[in-house]
Amino acid sequence: MEQALETAGAGKSAVSKGQVSGKKLDFVKLKTVVPSDAKARLLTEFSDLNTVLGGGILMGSVMLLAGQPGIGKSTLLMQICAEISKGHDVLYVSGEESAGQVKLRAERLGADSERLNFAASTSGNDIAKTIETGEFDLVIVDSIQTLAMDEISSAPGTVSQVTNCGNLIIRAAKATDTAVVIVGHVTKDGTLAGPKVLEHLVDVVLNFEGDRYGGFKTVRAVKNRFGSTNEVAIFEMAESGLKEVQNPSAALLAERTNTDGSVILATLEGNRPILVEIQALATPTNFGYPKRTASGFDLNRLNLLIAVLERRTKLKLSDKDIFVNVVGGMKLNDSAADLAICMAIASAVAGRKLGEEYVVFGEVGLGGEIRSAFRADQRIAEARKLGFLHAIGPSTVHDKFVIPAKDLRETLIRYVK
Repeated sequence: MEQALETAGAGKSAVSKGQVSGKKLDFVKLKTVVPSDAKARLLTEFSDLNTVLGGGILMGSVMLLAGQPGIGKSTLLMQICAEISKGHDVLYVSGEESAGQVKLRAERLGADSERLNFAASTSGNDIAKTIETGEFDLVIVDSIQTLAMDEISSAPGTVSQVTNCGNLIIRAAKATDTAVVIVGHVTKDGTLAGPKVLEHLVDVVLNFEGDRYGGFKTVRAVKNRFGSTNEVAIFEMAESGLKEVQNPSAALLAERTNTDGSVILATLEGNRPILVEIQALATPTNFGYPKRTASGFDLNRLNLLIAVLERRTKLKLSDKDIFVNVVGGMKLNDSAADLAICMAIASAVAGRKLGEEYVVFGEVGLGGEIRSAFRADQRIAEARKLGFLHAIGPSTVHDKFVIPAKDLRETLIRYVK
């Protein structure tokens, strides 16, 4: 048999040669392997971020942090370094900034530990070799799009460079049990730039979202091998850096004035219930083609809901420009926001208000029916905590706090006054 394989390997085919070049794998009993979760975790100063990560940064894990330019990625990472360097050796590698620039940020954020180190490099080979020394517990690489390998002639940021530099760093991290955070750029539409294979290679993919000029910023895991992807950390930017928002509902509603077009939505950010204000504005169309604009809500979903409103109610919206805004820079991915959006639009068009004692949640079907919402009990508990008296929601929720709504038209007639 072995002789037959050697004869097959004599050909020029890579597959044929591979048949004889391989060797038997070294394997272990799975029962004897220590689970990754049993290893120590590095805790950041942000409790919610630790929860998003599944309990902290796991030793030997590789994380990819992506976000818009200026959103605060470098600020967040420096604050993480400041906390972890109090008890561990940390290396911050930058391919975009000089030591002087990073030093200014570190001083502003109070990162003055003796165990925090800095290096400026764009060489994937050098960074991987430094990680292989095992001298550091945490290494920050800012960013993967600036790195290049000596063996590849293409420019930094190309598919081959990003893929191979990523592979090189990941191998070094796994070999030495070093935690690594890699910063990634995003494209114009907000998706991670570069090859999709990079997201598959790393253990955790974090998205840093929000308005770069104000409002709340969120960090959520879209991939997490060591924890849930349903958690979210909410931050706001201050002069001293990013701060966790402990009660986002109260902060979002603090400046609210009850006018027509304003509705309070009980939504979820991950597993956290939040009350946010939905604002709608309707104005006459001037050029014969109605304009629809949404901030913080999917525009295609808005067009669908407007079509349902026109078909299932007596509202005429074809001659009106409609603008919808989610206050505080929040971005909604919750199907239960449908009813609040519809009620806000109806309120704006009719010039009527919804009572201050109500919060709203529920999905709207194409037939105008109100469908059930995920984790209704958490939404209700948050509304009660902030002093609301009733919730307008699906009839499938059996709670005295909830006024059941079965049909969109009947709900609008009854509550938008």
